[in-house]
Amino acid sequence: MIALTGARLLDGTGGPPRDGVTVVVEDGRITAVGDAPPPPDAETIDLAGRTLLPGLIDAHVHLSSLDRSLGPALHPYGLVQAARGMLDGGITTVRDLGSFGRSLFDLRDAVARGLVAGPRLILCGQIVAATSPGGRTFPGMYREADGPVEMRKAVREQIRQGADFIKVMSTGALTVVDEDVRPTQMIPEEMDAIVDEAHRLGFTVASHAEGADGIRLSVDAGVDTVEHGEMGHQVPDVLATMAERGIVLVPTLCVFDAVADAGGPFLPWMRERALRLREASRKTMTAALAAGVPMAMGADAGPHGENARELVLMVEAGMSAGEGIVAATSTAARVCGLADEVGTVAVGRRADLLVVDGDPLADVRVLADRERIWLVLQDGKRVAGAR
Repeated sequence: MIALTGARLLDGTGGPPRDGVTVVVEDGRITAVGDAPPPPDAETIDLAGRTLLPGLIDAHVHLSSLDRSLGPALHPYGLVQAARGMLDGGITTVRDLGSFGRSLFDLRDAVARGLVAGPRLILCGQIVAATSPGGRTFPGMYREADGPVEMRKAVREQIRQGADFIKVMSTGALTVVDEDVRPTQMIPEEMDAIVDEAHRLGFTVASHAEGADGIRLSVDAGVDTVEHGEMGHQVPDVLATMAERGIVLVPTLCVFDAVADAGGPFLPWMRERALRLREASRKTMTAALAAGVPMAMGADAGPHGENARELVLMVEAGMSAGEGIVAATSTAARVCGLADEVGTVAVGRRADLLVVDGDPLADVRVLADRERIWLVLQDGKRVAGAR
């Protein structure tokens, strides 16, 4: 049993901070939150006014997108390093939006068995997509299919291999040659088949949708999250529908900066496109906030472990620090299907907790500073932090 005392608590719900709080953890779960003194048999850790909040959740990553020079033999070791980096950055749960083969399923099993340290992994397996240039660019990451029947089969295959949710490509991707983000890559009958099959079997659907037509197609079909969504500002009626239905936007602002970086590995046309889409994504953030669209943090781009940069960018784009923290905790937990398990500091929840030096409500950059991460608990076990 551990008692974290003297905390300034941000519980992940968006409510006001509470000072002098004691949080008791036993058998991996939170058993008490309040002003009562710690149990006499608890190991007491005095937080001395440091900020305690839920472990951060990244709702859009690609863990297996590592340095290609590693090769297949070293790739598993790269995954272990990436998983360790997530914990060091205060990220206790990640939702992966597309991997190569079964490497991440193996990593998920290794983490669950305690063989390696890493975040809780929520996986889609391969991305369900129409035949497209993206399948050529990312061999092994896409499960290409055409027509409603094949789309249903592709969904079933992901579930068969142990996927937690389904991801679909409704438009082209930023860094793919011969793809444009504006037209849809599927017809409505195909998208409807994917969403119907996934929902029928109890699984959610995340849609890669960059252009306005793909966003509309996805929302009309009833997806659960829209990933990227840069051109959402062009379709305010669709944003209104997202707000009404609770469809979550994961804006992935980090990826545009990563691709636009002149010193990075991307080609000039990719950088130029990223600059345009970055401007559009900021407009969509403004429009989505005004419309009341729920949003979750998802960095998309590495380096793995520096994911809280996305939270900083979301705040710079117009969110309050408190709204950003909700996006990185309770809303992201809902996106992962874990709202009853993680994402808030409450009795009965898993003890995935983050303690930082400083006040992220005053300066959200505290959460992106490794040196300010004092303690990270996952299921009540100390897994990272200066403490």
